[in-house]
Formats: sequence, structure tokens, C-alpha cells
Amino acid sequence: MVLFPVLLMLFALAMERVEFRLRRLTVREQEVQEFLDQASHAEVATLAQEGLPRALARFNRRRKRNAAPDGDLTERRAS
Repeated sequence: MVLFPVLLMLFALAMERVEFRLRRLTVREQEVQEFLDQASHAEVATLAQEGLPRALARFNRRRKRNAAPDGDLTERRAS
């Protein structure tokens, strides 16, 4: 009987950690829709092999590179 409250608290703490990890992994519906509409073949392959978080990260890196001002692109090419 004495162990029940302790076990209940440990279970609650474990579930809090699980909830935190799940909350960190959630993706907005708009991000998924954007990815499906604009993803390259390589990004879709990443989705199939490594999962959505890595595929979205790759997609966002490509979008940031393409959105860079022209001056930044010419400096990158020169170096």
C-alpha cells in the first residue's frame, strides 16, 4: 500500500517526459502541406528513409538557400 503513491508519482514523471518529447516532434499541418507540394525528389527520399523531421529540416535548408539575396549567392559561388 505504501508503494502505490511512489509508483504513481514515478509513472506521472515518466509520462511527463514522454509528453515533452512528443510535443517537440509535432509538425504543423501547414508545414506538411508545403512539404508535399514543393519537396524535391531527394527530400521525399529522405522522408521515406529517415522520417519527417529530417526531411522537413532538409526542405527548410533548401528554401533558405534559395531565398538568400543575390549578393549572398554570388559571394558563396566566388568562395
